[in-house]
Amino acid sequence: RLHPGLLVAGWRSHTHPPILGPTTYIHNYLSLAIERGVRYISKMWTFNLLSFFILSIIVTTCFCLLLSVTTCRFHFNKIRKQSITNLAQKGNEKKKKNSGVIVAFFHPNCSAGGGGERVLWKAIETLGELHSAGLDMHVVVYTTDTPSASYQNDLFQHVKSRFSISISPSLPISFVHLHDVTDTTEPPKRKSMVAQSAETVRLAWKALTKLTPHVYIDTTGCAFTFLVAKLLAGCTVAAYVHYPTISTDMLALVWERRPSYNNDAKITASRTTTFIKLIYYTLFAITYGLVGSMCSLVMVNSSWTHGHIKFLWRFASNLCTVFPPCDTKSLEDLPLDKREDIILSIGQFRPEKDHSLQLRSFALLLKKYPDVKDWNVKLALVGSCRGPADEGRVEELRNLAQTLDISKSVEFVLNRPYPELKQYLGRASVGIHTMWNEHFGIGVVEMMAAGLITIAHNSGGPKADILAPYEAQKTGYLASTEEEYAAAMYEALVESKKSGGGSIKMRQLARESASRFSDEVFTDSFKNAIVSSKILCR
Repeated sequence: RLHPGLLVAGWRSHTHPPILGPTTYIHNYLSLAIERGVRYISKMWTFNLLSFFILSIIVTTCFCLLLSVTTCRFHFNKIRKQSITNLAQKGNEKKKKNSGVIVAFFHPNCSAGGGGERVLWKAIETLGELHSAGLDMHVVVYTTDTPSASYQNDLFQHVKSRFSISISPSLPISFVHLHDVTDTTEPPKRKSMVAQSAETVRLAWKALTKLTPHVYIDTTGCAFTFLVAKLLAGCTVAAYVHYPTISTDMLALVWERRPSYNNDAKITASRTTTFIKLIYYTLFAITYGLVGSMCSLVMVNSSWTHGHIKFLWRFASNLCTVFPPCDTKSLEDLPLDKREDIILSIGQFRPEKDHSLQLRSFALLLKKYPDVKDWNVKLALVGSCRGPADEGRVEELRNLAQTLDISKSVEFVLNRPYPELKQYLGRASVGIHTMWNEHFGIGVVEMMAAGLITIAHNSGGPKADILAPYEAQKTGYLASTEEEYAAAMYEALVESKKSGGGSIKMRQLARESASRFSDEVFTDSFKNAIVSSKILCR
């Protein structure tokens, strides 16, 4: 018998093929079939082993996740029952499992004096009205403030003096102090969104292990805390969104390679780093949309925010616009005439507020329009500092004013009570606001309600809602660049000095337009959103 290889060699080396018997042909075909079969089975066996290994990993991972979630749910449910008992004992209420709904607000900086804190305390005041109407509840606030014997009384006095908001004494309210955990809502400079979000998750875990509510309301924009509140603790989750953590505008900013406070010039200078950051932002936006979709009620503060959240949180329930509360009623008593040549700025000294643009624009105003110097115009920057970072930023602004040679015409007013702010609103003639894509702009509304001719950035909430034409008439000015702000300030100052009544007409129209964002409108909208969503029903 010849080997098949020799047969092939013989075929190639002879003119005529060798004469082979039937047995040889059958042997060759069987050998080839067996060889191919063994190879096929070997490949399939290897593939099946790999598939089985991957499938086992997926099933094991899912099982571990399900087991972890179930264990966490059981753990937090025990904490919730204990929380109900503890709060009932604290309020001298009857001890029963269904004694009331625990509504918790996640707002670590609840004692600050910004617009977000005004929303928080006005929301709590509104819940107090629902409680007085017969809805049984206990309000809890998670805070990083250090506890003290007089903490609650001091805080309520601060809220009263800063916002003119009084919390009903009959409303049961408690504070969960997280002072032993680093406050991550004000991240250090250059801290990534992923790192910040991870630390807010850790803060939420600490908060919920101390007290687990039935309803969890985030008023700070920390959407990743929903993972703990909804997925692990089983709470009904609601949110009041002031500003999306990431937006399509931010993606466009990176794509266009425009330097900003959150898009460093070193990154914009390189196409490679820009591309990497764009991928990072895109993945973060997808994740942000998934966690945001866990909400049972989403309230947003402006049309601009509504559009971005609707695009990102596609599976969230009950999305509605609830304009933030502005104390327009108490400002309507301020006179519209006899104003001083003061340009007023209101806002916390955060980097995104872009106070440096105000200083540069004011310097350009004095340089480009020499007659303004004869009017002795002043720029007053009124706002609060949240900590050392903001205080350092104010010092940088003071140095910038020195460099621009306008320090004698600029006044910094820090951490003053509301009555003093109201005095400035009654004296100033023009208001200025420079934040790009400001989500809403409570300060803008307050200036309009007080009768100031207001200039705001041509973007975000001021453009979409606040300074939009009212009754087909102009209510203020929109600007983007130093030149535009300087021109608008000059036009507003000239308008203020006219004796024909044109200035008074614009001030009155702006005041009427601002009434759309009053405390009463917020209270009604917030109450309707809470009741219609049925998140307080158990």
